[in-house]
Amino acid sequence: MIIDRIDNASLYYGLMTRIGAGLRWLQKTNLETIQPGKHNIDGANLYAVVAEYQTKPVAQGFWEAHRRYIDIQYVADGVERIGYANLDDLREVEPYDEEKDFLKLQGAGDLFVVRPRTFVIFGPQDAHMPGISVDEPQAVRKVVVKVLIDSAV
Repeated sequence: MIIDRIDNASLYYGLMTRIGAGLRWLQKTNLETIQPGKHNIDGANLYAVVAEYQTKPVAQGFWEAHRRYIDIQYVADGVERIGYANLDDLREVEPYDEEKDFLKLQGAGDLFVVRPRTFVIFGPQDAHMPGISVDEPQAVRKVVVKVLIDSAV
């Protein structure tokens, strides 16, 4: 897991070609006005999902992980807590859904606050619990860039 401000994104361009492209897209796109929904960047290799939602109490949250895609989660507006745990420290609740690239998990981890203009990169070993309230539920606008994992890029 990596957490940083978008102003420092260039430090991470070299991690993987598609991660660099996703971070550049976040930097150049007007994320305050882009419509919610899926946005193509490079087909199935790289795309973004813009969502607006209310944060929820931690008791209503759940752990998730992905095997085929790395998440770059960027908070454009609002503040939320996100949970982090290593995949090995959690247990599966449901079998992995290959079509949705989604694994639901249970267990304990750490919560941290994510403010506007901050991104978090979650790899396949990084379980996460997004959308958790800091104090009270509040509106959040988030962009999740999905980066296809491919050892060749």
